Amino acid sequence: MRFERLLQHVQRAEQQVELRATHAQLQWATLKQAWREGWTPGRIVIAGLVSGFLAGRAEPLRAMNGARWMQMFTAVSSFLATAQAAAAAETAEQAADTAQEAQEQADVQTDEEPLVDEAFDEDEIVVTAPRPAEAATELSER
Repeated sequence: MRFERLLQHVQRAEQQVELRATHAQLQWATLKQAWREGWTPGRIVIAGLVSGFLAGRAEPLRAMNGARWMQMFTAVSSFLATAQAAAAAETAEQAADTAQEAQEQADVQTDEEPLVDEAFDEDEIVVTAPRPAEAATELSER
């Protein structure tokens, strides 16, 4: 009889362990989801600023030797070059849009007004020989 009671006690303990494991898995999934949803862009920036400040306080500037200064200068210059390239790309995109709008306006204007006078006839062009003074110089354009 004592054995049966111990067996029931073990079975009840196993059920509790399974229940608590399931509960822990649910809690872990909830925490994981809340953690991912909690990292908004603003919070990421704030966390970066705080961690950068703490890293700066932990390692003073006197520990910056020449190699580290060069590494920091290289990182900052590459960041600035990337920002400048992005600004240039944006400017180029705006210029392309402006050129396209100008081309569309030019197409609309060419449909409205012809560039060549309709009364112009190529057969009416009178070709004359250049005058002697023009022929002797580079002023002759005919």
